[in-house]
Amino acid sequence: MIAKKLKKGDHIRVIAPARSLGIVSQECRQIALKRLQEMGLKVSFGKHTEETDEFLSSSTESRLADLHEAFADKSVDGILTVIGGFNSIEILSGIDYELIAENPKILCGFSDITALANAIYAKTGLVTYSGAHFSTFGMLKGIEYTIEYFQKCLFQQEPFALQPSKEWADDPWYIDQEKRHFIKNDGYWLINSGKVEGKLIGGNLGLLDELKGTPYFPDIKDSILFLEHCAEHEVWTFNRNLQALCLHPDFATVKAVVFGRFEPENKMTKDLLLRIVGRKKELQHLPMIANVDFGHTTPIITFPIGGKCRIDGANIELTEF
Repeated sequence: MIAKKLKKGDHIRVIAPARSLGIVSQECRQIALKRLQEMGLKVSFGKHTEETDEFLSSSTESRLADLHEAFADKSVDGILTVIGGFNSIEILSGIDYELIAENPKILCGFSDITALANAIYAKTGLVTYSGAHFSTFGMLKGIEYTIEYFQKCLFQQEPFALQPSKEWADDPWYIDQEKRHFIKNDGYWLINSGKVEGKLIGGNLGLLDELKGTPYFPDIKDSILFLEHCAEHEVWTFNRNLQALCLHPDFATVKAVVFGRFEPENKMTKDLLLRIVGRKKELQHLPMIANVDFGHTTPIITFPIGGKCRIDGANIELTEF
């Protein structure tokens, strides 16, 4: 099930299923609002987005109320999450999935939102999206690529190929919008070549592992996995989480794996990734690409969880989203 695409004049609701809007600066909010308005979108906010507790979030009741209202409100055409965090998983058992299935609409966010987006897809079949948060659009410089792929995935229906960004960054842009450090992109890393097409499942690797064994883990049979790892966890945590996912009974049917760009703090290199992959028999036959523009560096693509993807060597095309 794919929700209708966005168009000029549509209404976006911003909700905070993880961390609160209260931690986002007024400068960032104003820039983000301007970016979305330039796309022709109207923006409103959930009633509880400003609430902030000791976890920089709000109660599960508040977060569920905003989520349910966003899906139930007939005037809302799409939903953006404020930012990531640590606790989207707290609300999964309280979600009215029947309400969501009856009111399909775009939901987009990344990082901790992996849990929410995959749970909704698993329970309803609604394609969700890993991509920019509302706060992401508060970036003053280096945002053009992110906006381009946000619009390609959420505004159009024609298949499109992914192209590497020209440069990327992993700096605290939200602290100083003018003092940025951009790095020339060396392109995609082709780990194993191959030609496949399949259902796209993915997001943050650690969060997908946490969903295993629950009713909220998506069906990975015959899938192409898009996986990213954040700097909060060491490279051996990535190795462990990847191995754990390989042990899932349905992993034997996975068609390919695509890794998002690692943050410099991870100290991941192409050679190290080759050694990690080489230790796992489950990965030896799989087409594999790394250093793709998603994860916790910027800029990022938007991709569909439950959509379809085609891979041919180092070429990636989103075909159904």
